[in-house]
Amino acid sequence: MEVSPLQSDGVLSGFLLSGRWPDDLVEWSRVLALAVRVAAVPGLLPATTVFRVCEDPLDDPVPAVGVVVAEGTLVGPDALEPGSISPPVPLGLLVLHPPAATVPSVPDHEVASGCILLPGLPHLGLDHRASWVEADVRGTVTRLVNRGDLDPWSDADTAALSVLLAA
Repeated sequence: MEVSPLQSDGVLSGFLLSGRWPDDLVEWSRVLALAVRVAAVPGLLPATTVFRVCEDPLDDPVPAVGVVVAEGTLVGPDALEPGSISPPVPLGLLVLHPPAATVPSVPDHEVASGCILLPGLPHLGLDHRASWVEADVRGTVTRLVNRGDLDPWSDADTAALSVLLAA
């Protein structure tokens, strides 16, 4: 599994997933950890941004199993609105927070942070899963948490991502 950042006009616009698709929440947390490390680079992520996970095989410009594409910002005048993530429901949603928008869990340590929500179908026995990561500008992961059987309303990031999915 390989993950490559994509940028447009010097701003982070997504990630290319190649090789193979992540198998489980632990592998998705590795993708998120890389994404947060990239978000920690000064100026690359100007605002808290939501990304959609798309399992769309691509052959051009390079072979890929999918992409993680920026959907829009979570806050501000152009923020995404509730229910704005159009069907089909994505396999996952990420939110990345730049260092200026992150309150670090380790005092006196400037970090970026992020969360991935893998929505489930609880009525069919498939639980919601999520991962949270914090990393500094040198790439050091200062916090990583994975949770299955998640109540999306128990955390601000997962609640915000759930509202974007709600129709």
